[in-house]
Amino acid sequence: MMVDLAVLPTYIAVILLFLAPPGPDMAYMVAVGLEGGRASAVRAILGIGTGMCVYAAAVVAGMGEIARSHPSVLDAVRMLGAAYLLWLAYVTLRNARRAINGHGDIATGRWYLRGVLVSLTNPKIILFYLAVLPQFIGDAENPEVQMAMLGAINVLMEVLLYGAIGMLSGFFHARLTGSTKTTAVLNYAACTVYVVLAVAITVEILLG
Repeated sequence: MMVDLAVLPTYIAVILLFLAPPGPDMAYMVAVGLEGGRASAVRAILGIGTGMCVYAAAVVAGMGEIARSHPSVLDAVRMLGAAYLLWLAYVTLRNARRAINGHGDIATGRWYLRGVLVSLTNPKIILFYLAVLPQFIGDAENPEVQMAMLGAINVLMEVLLYGAIGMLSGFFHARLTGSTKTTAVLNYAACTVYVVLAVAITVEILLG
């Protein structure tokens, strides 16, 4: 058969174990929900899903071997990701200050594009594909089609799980907004998430 569906229960269990610990994508969705609300969270998770699709397609196309043989390239991408998160923290902090000054209606926007960039600067995704997908080829006659199917399932599961987290975070945004002070507090909270995540990524690279 072209694909082997018998491996899916174990594969899905592995994905859930992989997605459960907090990481850049999850933290970003929490921050987006707090900062922009549920509609922003939907756009952001679609962006993250797009970035994951790019990595999945790259692995299926055989480009993953380049990443495997040149780990310094992945570290450089991660540093870019940390720098981008710090920039998001700066923008969010600026919006918080504007809210305090009575300009809380200023939108940050571009949630989809930000989601794409956050996902593409999280090379742990491609490392997951490199390490896990080949283990679930099973009895598939076409390994490329099997890996494409596995990649698509992973993207769908992350979009649903992290999208739900973003929506839940956005629920608090919808409940708490209404005053410039509360809007500023939510933006400060999102800013803190961005900074902590950027620092964690940098420390992990330096210690690795």
